[in-house]
Amino acid sequence: MSERKTMTQEAVGRDTSRGASDAERVTSRLRQAIVAGEFAPKQRLVETDLIEMFDASRGAVRAALATLAVEGLVERVRNRGARVRAVDLDEALEIVEVRAALESLCAARAAERVDEGGVARLRAIGEVMRAAVDAGDGEAYAQANRDLHQEVMDISGAKVAPDVVKRLRAQNVRYRIRLAMQPHRPTTSLPEHLEIVEAVCAKDPERAAEAMRAHLNSVYEATRDYFAKKG
Repeated sequence: MSERKTMTQEAVGRDTSRGASDAERVTSRLRQAIVAGEFAPKQRLVETDLIEMFDASRGAVRAALATLAVEGLVERVRNRGARVRAVDLDEALEIVEVRAALESLCAARAAERVDEGGVARLRAIGEVMRAAVDAGDGEAYAQANRDLHQEVMDISGAKVAPDVVKRLRAQNVRYRIRLAMQPHRPTTSLPEHLEIVEAVCAKDPERAAEAMRAHLNSVYEATRDYFAKKG
């Protein structure tokens, strides 16, 4: 009896583990799809469709929707289920302001902590960004942009800010992508990013914080202009 009970408990444990990993898989894939723009703002997320799309259980899909609701990518609508959450101008601008506060702090800390390896990585990313602008490669520039911001946070050693910034960037991703793909935007932001690189590599915390703040102030203005043209 005891042996049978133990075997049952082990089976339940395996099922629970599979359920958890399935939910994590669906969460990751649905997050990526929303961020990539495969689902439009305010588009309904029908559970039966997601179950088929991701070959997952209803429980895994519901868990994924709950997680993404906490992250701000999905919203629950009474009597209508879930949908992709849309971000309006005020929220988009507030997101950039919060990012500026957090990332400027990280930039200052990165300048205090950067070592030779960090300097080499930052300068390498800067060169990739420069080459992408010269080649007119918007996608390569956008990827290097993400890499640079992540590298600064990694060097800073911050524990809380990176997760917060990641969620904020995800919520604003559609506008960031559209801004980045505008022909003039990489040319405008390249010197801003290169100044961040130089400030951190110079181990100047005040300059690094100001460079990051100036860059994100530029993003703030570009976001506001984007909404104005869109409206």
